[in-house]
Amino acid sequence: MKKLMAMMMALMLCVGLLAGCGGSTGGGDAGGSETKEVADVTVTVWGPQEDQSDDNGKWLQTQCEAFAAAHPEWNITFKYGVCSESDAKTNIGTDPSAGADVYLFANDQIPDLLKTGGLAELGGSNVETMKANNSETTVNTVTYDGSVYGFPFTGNTWFMYYDKSVFSDEDIKSLDAMLKKGKVAFPMDNSWYIAAFYVANGCTLFGENGGDADAGFDFSGDKAVAVTNYLVDLIANPNFSNGDVGTNADAKAFFSGTWDYQKAVDAYGDNLGIAAAPSITIDGKLKQMKAFAGSKAVGVNPATALYKDHPEVAVALAAYLGGTDAQKAHYELRNIIPTDSNITVDDPLAKAQMDAMGFASIVQPLQANMGNYWTPAESMGKELVSGSVTHDNAADKTEVMNTSMNTSAVQ
Repeated sequence: MKKLMAMMMALMLCVGLLAGCGGSTGGGDAGGSETKEVADVTVTVWGPQEDQSDDNGKWLQTQCEAFAAAHPEWNITFKYGVCSESDAKTNIGTDPSAGADVYLFANDQIPDLLKTGGLAELGGSNVETMKANNSETTVNTVTYDGSVYGFPFTGNTWFMYYDKSVFSDEDIKSLDAMLKKGKVAFPMDNSWYIAAFYVANGCTLFGENGGDADAGFDFSGDKAVAVTNYLVDLIANPNFSNGDVGTNADAKAFFSGTWDYQKAVDAYGDNLGIAAAPSITIDGKLKQMKAFAGSKAVGVNPATALYKDHPEVAVALAAYLGGTDAQKAHYELRNIIPTDSNITVDDPLAKAQMDAMGFASIVQPLQANMGNYWTPAESMGKELVSGSVTHDNAADKTEVMNTSMNTSAVQ
């Protein structure tokens, strides 16, 4: 009995010691006596003047401070510089090591920024969240050679303005239905717009997603000729006008972007409607027109001291500035139309752009040879408008356009 009692006492003592050890370790992990060291970091952020003015609520500074408050593990000092999205490639490219750690830029600058070493490849959970919150087209605007280089916060594309007293909600789903009701204007001789018809019927620029440089331009074969024939009939329709409402005052619908909003208000007043581009009917089938799309995004500079020592800070800040809360504030303060699908907008202008980015556009390719598209496409548009393209020569004219694009691309 004495031996049994001694063994039980020894067992209880061991259990007590083990419990004590476990409690000590758990307390340390939870931040007891073992505290994490707070990193002191200085972050330089560049953005346009409008995002830093009192009139617009100092969006940039406010969002950066909100980010710092959400990350007490970093003691952040912010430095701000003025640089518009369009000037990023110039100001960063001059000397990336002296540039901002985090900055706003236009997505078509990605190839140039990469050449100068001023734009970091992104990955991890921040990118996965961005992909989940944005349309495939929006994600593709910041994707180059299969890698992601920015967190998009607003789109750049075109859509349709129209007179609601002429066209119903059902009419605006089909361009052909609209042409039966009133005059529609479209800038056919502008190569940024005409591609929407060809892409609708399966023509491609650098592959399905614009990322295959070797694929070149595919505006060939029956699919492209069918579009050219459709456009011959469109131009001949008495309810079609080349241009927009500014050059055709009697037009009851025209195609443009946010920059022409006031022109649309002046033309249609209280009857103004705004929507993504409609479908067209080719060979008896509805085909969705697809505009070129780009974006503005937040990028990270890999050439700075901060990135070398604390890349996680720079990437997390860029993701925050391009994230849901910051986009919502951007929209409320400056009417910067968001791309994030979590944000609900009541404004028809914002909804039209978000819809266009979602299902009625393709990314404008970032390939080096993209420049070889513009002139042949413009020439086709001008010849259509002049009437020199007919059903009799549509196939030949289409092949000339396609050959010209691809011949130039390999020179």
